[in-house]
Amino acid sequence: MGQTASQLGEHTCLVVVPLFAVLTLDAGAGQLGALRAVGQAPILLLSLFAGAWVDRWRTRSVMVLTDAGRALALGAAAAAALLGGLVLPVLFVVAFAVGALSVFFDVAYQASLVRLVRRDQLVRGNSALEGSRSAAQIGGPALGGALVSVLSVPVAAVSSASFFALSFLTIRRIGRRESVPAHAERREHRGASGVWRRIRTGLRFVAGDTSLRAVCLASAAFQLFFAAVMTVYLLFLPRDLHLSGAAVGLALAATGPGALLGSLLAARLPSRFGHGRVLVRAAVLGDGAFLCVPALHGSSAVTITALCTANLVFGACGQLVNVTVMAVRQTLTPDGMQGRVAATITFVGMGLTPLGSLLGGFLAQAWGTRTSLLVTAAGMLLSPALMALSPLARLGRTLPAPA
Repeated sequence: MGQTASQLGEHTCLVVVPLFAVLTLDAGAGQLGALRAVGQAPILLLSLFAGAWVDRWRTRSVMVLTDAGRALALGAAAAAALLGGLVLPVLFVVAFAVGALSVFFDVAYQASLVRLVRRDQLVRGNSALEGSRSAAQIGGPALGGALVSVLSVPVAAVSSASFFALSFLTIRRIGRRESVPAHAERREHRGASGVWRRIRTGLRFVAGDTSLRAVCLASAAFQLFFAAVMTVYLLFLPRDLHLSGAAVGLALAATGPGALLGSLLAARLPSRFGHGRVLVRAAVLGDGAFLCVPALHGSSAVTITALCTANLVFGACGQLVNVTVMAVRQTLTPDGMQGRVAATITFVGMGLTPLGSLLGGFLAQAWGTRTSLLVTAAGMLLSPALMALSPLARLGRTLPAPA
């Protein structure tokens, strides 16, 4: 419940902030790209430190503190709006703060499952957790779009903050003790030099494993072009297709049911057809779904239905890939390095998202949104191509033990 509430707050926030900038503050393509890049910059700046931190502490404590911080940051945004001071610079500060805290929460969340369940339960456990996140993806975008369009920015910000507060209260009540690294190891790696040693250990482990290295490269390619796609997409829907904030939220919310379906499929398909085959084929189908969007025109029911269908397919296939990749990573990684390996892959994979957002804004200004959307959507297909050429494509129905 806590993870669902936190994800609901995050997905609401991801829609509220960009739509407010576009629809109310009349932000241009470059400004929207910069806003998204600022919110994503902590992934590049803080992921490795988050991994070193999480491996030494209880994941519950990290998640509780970051939820409290995100609730306070969005509460401050609501207060600024009530006082008439919620302008683009304030949104930049809020986006960076929420992004920084989300980095720590996400790394802790990925490491927590391995400390709580057996390794043979990881695929089903990830499927259940990702299913709850899918439920948040269903309601979050629609709720955020509706609040911005119908009510006001302070109400939208307060709603996101309340979800983080609920997650804070719920995760605090987790009573099951989790395993943490031995105290001797923690004493050995104290101080700044110890942090850098732990970071280097994580980097070397990922670089030395061919499957994990392929996960990094494929994730980097996907996140770079997906960030560019979303920047152009959030301009294309309201300005080229003339969709309202509620209609944009509805189109984005279609990803949620798809992701829920993908979570259910992830519990069965990899063990039946092989992890590698599922990864490559689902990535091709999901990433290719966006190629049809630039052909749409107008704000008719047909257009909205087509957008919902594309997002549904993308959500289902994307979630199938996410759950399978997470199970592969967790299975190949020793328990004491889960946080660092998750952070390293996040750093390499999602560290390029700020550049992707800037790229999307630049291309939209130079080529127009329709052409830019087609080019960036085609770029996402580089990710399944890299997986197809790597050892990931040869993974069978069972996964190997950690090195």
